[in-house]
Amino acid sequence: MISKDYLKLNEAKCKDCYACIRHCPVKAISFSNGQANIIADECVLCGQCYVVCPQNAKRIRNDVDVVREAMRQGKRVIASVAPSFLVAFDVDTIEDMSLTLKKLGFADAEETAIGAELVSKAYEKYMEKDTGAMISSCCPAVNSLIEKYYPDLIGHLLPVKSPMRAHCDTIKARDKDAFTVFIGPCIAKKRETDESKSVDACLTFEELSMWMGEAGVTPVRKAGDVADHKKSRYYPTTGGILKTLNPDIACERITVDGMENCRRVLDELRDDGSAHVFIEMSACEGSCINGPVMREHHKKRMMGAVKIERYAGEGAFGKEVGAPIETTYQAGGLKRVMPGNDAIQQVLNRMGKTTPDKEFNCGCCGYPTCRDKAIAVCQGKAEIEMCLPYLKEKAESFSDKIIQNTPNAILVMDEDLIVKQINQSAVRLFNLSSASDIVGAPVVRLLDPSDYLKVVTTGRGISSKRHYIAEYKLFVDETVLYDRQYKILISIMRDVTEQEMRRAQEKDLHKHTVEVTDQVIDKQMRVVQEIASLLGETTAETKIALTKLKEAISHDE
Repeated sequence: MISKDYLKLNEAKCKDCYACIRHCPVKAISFSNGQANIIADECVLCGQCYVVCPQNAKRIRNDVDVVREAMRQGKRVIASVAPSFLVAFDVDTIEDMSLTLKKLGFADAEETAIGAELVSKAYEKYMEKDTGAMISSCCPAVNSLIEKYYPDLIGHLLPVKSPMRAHCDTIKARDKDAFTVFIGPCIAKKRETDESKSVDACLTFEELSMWMGEAGVTPVRKAGDVADHKKSRYYPTTGGILKTLNPDIACERITVDGMENCRRVLDELRDDGSAHVFIEMSACEGSCINGPVMREHHKKRMMGAVKIERYAGEGAFGKEVGAPIETTYQAGGLKRVMPGNDAIQQVLNRMGKTTPDKEFNCGCCGYPTCRDKAIAVCQGKAEIEMCLPYLKEKAESFSDKIIQNTPNAILVMDEDLIVKQINQSAVRLFNLSSASDIVGAPVVRLLDPSDYLKVVTTGRGISSKRHYIAEYKLFVDETVLYDRQYKILISIMRDVTEQEMRRAQEKDLHKHTVEVTDQVIDKQMRVVQEIASLLGETTAETKIALTKLKEAISHDE
C-alpha cells in the first residue's frame, strides 16, 4: 500500500529552525524537541515548507518504484504531462517529451492540457449562470485549503474535476487497462492522485529528473517549429485559465496567486460572495511554472512564461469528455480546538507577555503574533522556548543575577575602553554612588588603562594578576577576558586587600622576631663570653646553636 506521508522529515537535518512554520500559510506544523513535524490532517500540501527549508530536511514521497513496477508487470504506462514541462526540461514540444519518456519505458505521453481544455468548457457553463463568485478547481492545494479551512465557501468552489483527472479519464475511456501517471510540478497532486480512480500514480518533475539521471536518459530535442498551438497550454501561467475562457461571457474575472493572497480573497468572500465573478486561484505565486518542485527554475519564471506563451495559441484539441467532468468537494473534517482566553493569557504570562506592550509580534518563532504563538502552545503545536525575546530576556535575567550577586567586581568595556556595564560589587569597591557614574565613560576615569590597552593590542587576556590600586588603596587579583567577536573586554577583580594586609602584618611580625632574636643572641654572647672568660671555656658551640636558632626563625619569614 502506498504511504500517505506525502512529505517526510529528515530528522538529522532539522534542528531548531522555524522557517517552515513562518512560511506555512495554515501553520500545519508542530514543533517539539528542536524539530518541526508536519501535521498531515491540517496540511494542504502547498509545498512552501519544502521550498523554504534551508537544510533540505523535507522529503517528498517518491513514487518512481510504483511506476517501474507497473512497467515490469507489462502494463501500458501512459504519462499525463503538465504543460509546465517546457520550463522544467530542455525540450520544445510534447513530442520531445514523449520520446524522452519512452526511453524510460513509458508507452506514450500526452499533455494534461487536453484535460484543461475540457475543464475550461465546463467552467464556461457555470459562468453563464449568475450564481455568485466562482473559484477555479484546478489547484489541489487551494481545493484542500477551502475544504479544510473555509468549508463554508465550498459552494463557491466549482464542482469540476482538475485537468489531471479529466485527462486521465479520457485515457482510461479509450484504454481501460492503461496505467496513467501524472507528471508535474506539484506535491498536492500526489494526494489528489490517491483520491482519484482514473490516475494511478503521480511523479514530480524532480522525481522524473532523478530517474532520468539514474538511467542515463537525456531530454530529446528535435529541431522544428511548433505547428499546432493550443490555447489550454496557457494553464500553468498566471492568468492562464482566464485566457482559455470565452471573453464574450458576461462575467467578471480575476486572478489570485500565492497562498496568502488566496486567503485574503477567501476572507473577503466570507463577508460577501454575491458578485458574479470568476476567480482563477493558484497556491503558487506565478502559478504552476513556479511550483514547489521547480525550485531551480524560480529565477527563470519570466522566461518560462515566455516559453509557454510561444507554445500556446488559439487552437483546440477537440477531445471529448471521457467521463463525467463534474465532481464534489466536501469539508475536510478538520477539528482544531480553540483555547479560551484564560488559557491563552496563561501562556502569554509564562512567555513574559504580561501586558499588551510586551507582545512584540516579531515573528521570530514563525507565528505572526504572540497570541497566535500562545494558541499554538495551547494546542500542543509549539513550545514556549520558541520565543526569541523570551529566551533572550530569560538568559539576560539569569546572567544578570549571577553578575549582580557575585562578590567579584566586574567591568565590561568596548575596544575603545568605554565602560558598558559594571556590577554592584564594583560600584561598592570603587566607592561610586551608582553604576551611572561610570557607564558610558572611559575607564581611565576609574582605573589605569595600560593593561587594557595591551590586551586590545595583543589580543591576549590577563590571568590572575595581583596588583595595587593606589587611588583606592586596594589590592586586587584581576583577570581580563577579551572577546574579539563581540569586541568587548571583561575585567573580573577580586578584592584581596585583607589578605595582603595580613601578609604584611605577618612579615612585620617575622621581622620583629628576627630583630629580637638578634638582640637575645648578642646579649647571650656577652654573658657567655663573660662566663667563658671565667671558666676558660670556648663559646664556639654556643654561638653555633644560637645562630641556627636565628636562621630557623628567619626562614619562616
